[in-house]
Amino acid sequence: MTMKKWLKKWTLVAGTILIAVGLLLGPTLIAGAGNIAKAETMETPVYSVRTVNAQKQTLYAFLDVNGDIVSAQQADVFPDVAGKLVSVQVGIGSYVRKGEVIAEVDPTRPGTTYMTSPVYAPISGIVSRTPLSPGMTVSPNTSITVISVNENLEVSARIPEREIAGLTTGLKAEVSLQAYPGEKFSATVIRVSPILDSASRTKLINLKFDHDDNRINAGMFARVRINTRSYPDILTVPAEAVINNRGVNSIYTIQRDSAGQTIAAKRELSCGVTLQGWTEIKSGLNEGESVIVQGQQLLSGGETVRIIGGTASQGDAR
Repeated sequence: MTMKKWLKKWTLVAGTILIAVGLLLGPTLIAGAGNIAKAETMETPVYSVRTVNAQKQTLYAFLDVNGDIVSAQQADVFPDVAGKLVSVQVGIGSYVRKGEVIAEVDPTRPGTTYMTSPVYAPISGIVSRTPLSPGMTVSPNTSITVISVNENLEVSARIPEREIAGLTTGLKAEVSLQAYPGEKFSATVIRVSPILDSASRTKLINLKFDHDDNRINAGMFARVRINTRSYPDILTVPAEAVINNRGVNSIYTIQRDSAGQTIAAKRELSCGVTLQGWTEIKSGLNEGESVIVQGQQLLSGGETVRIIGGTASQGDAR
């Protein structure tokens, strides 16, 4: 046998042996690789969540309305006679004393001549409305201007009919003024009109500032937040933590399983009011328990979770 034939023979034999080995070991190797893949896919997923502790605080129901700063004491200025307004000695913001002449009216008519009639200030105070201009025709029923006492200022506001159910004197409020952004001035409701304006469908209320402040002037625009009801010392969680499914409220809390892993536990609970982003918890949760506020959308209960952040307690909600 020549060397060439011998090499060819052994190449065929070696190939046959390799094929046989492949047929015998191939399924085992494939199964092993499958088991590794299976082991990798069976690794427990971990969900990242944010939490906050359930806390007791006071929630407030409130009503936001617009208002105007007005004087508790003010008077319209009327002339004694009809005629042409020939002069005005004051402007808006002017301080006048009771009995001071603030304007003159000429009652002269065709064919007659009269002396001008003075118009007197009925009270001392600040001119709070722009006076009529000279040349205008006035009568004893025409208000030339308004004088306000720049003390004991009040806030006048109108409340829509749909919101009047909770109105009563003594309600506390916070007043914001455009002139002083960021500042809050406390006030109290002192009068509630017994009549509803049929034209505007509103009810007029007046509030008195709890403290005098010479920065506040009659005529200013006010934004008023009235606390219509309070819910003191109730257990609350952020409203976003509560899931409502077909009328059933639930929440996810943080617990430890037997292996010491941090897991999400689903719990049904009874809820009350929701105000300013907080929901009252009537039953099903204890103060201080950690609840999930972000990331719960992917949970169904029992999942391993990783807490990546929390929300600090914020005290009374206003």
